Amino acid sequence: MSDTFDVVTTARLTLRAASTDDVDALFPITSDPDTWQHAPDGRHRDRQTTRDWLTKAADRWDSDGLSYWIIRLRETGEAVGVGGVQRQTTGNWNLYYRLTPHTWGRGFATELSRSALATAHAKDNSVAVIAWILESHSASRRVAERVGLTNYGPHVDPSDGTTRLAFADRTLDVP
Repeated sequence: MSDTFDVVTTARLTLRAASTDDVDALFPITSDPDTWQHAPDGRHRDRQTTRDWLTKAADRWDSDGLSYWIIRLRETGEAVGVGGVQRQTTGNWNLYYRLTPHTWGRGFATELSRSALATAHAKDNSVAVIAWILESHSASRRVAERVGLTNYGPHVDPSDGTTRLAFADRTLDVP
């Protein structure tokens, strides 16, 4: 794997560094209430919210050399979500994904997560990769387990102060 991760391909996905150019592709996903079944307050209600979110993700590419990707199906080019890893204030990597509901259950989250783990380890393997998962979100728990993460129980997610299950690739050094 190279030192740049702005474009990564998997068997079925093209993962490209998120940018504000992706607002039109991503807003239908981030604004869809079905996409946010487990965290309805996270839903984007306007394009500016998606643009602001993408601006922050793009800034992390500049500062950290790794951030979230726009997820596209290789076969069709359809944008189906966003995800990858991004630094948290603790220095650890946050594993994240948000996929459109019509793709759920097809293994795309697992495929993306495997690539995200590999890139995080290649970029900086000295810190943990953590997936912060709501206890009620059984599908995300299964994805975390499939990619080899261990459930270290409830911890406070430093990104927003919410208590979630912390699935990580190593023993955690967080409160």
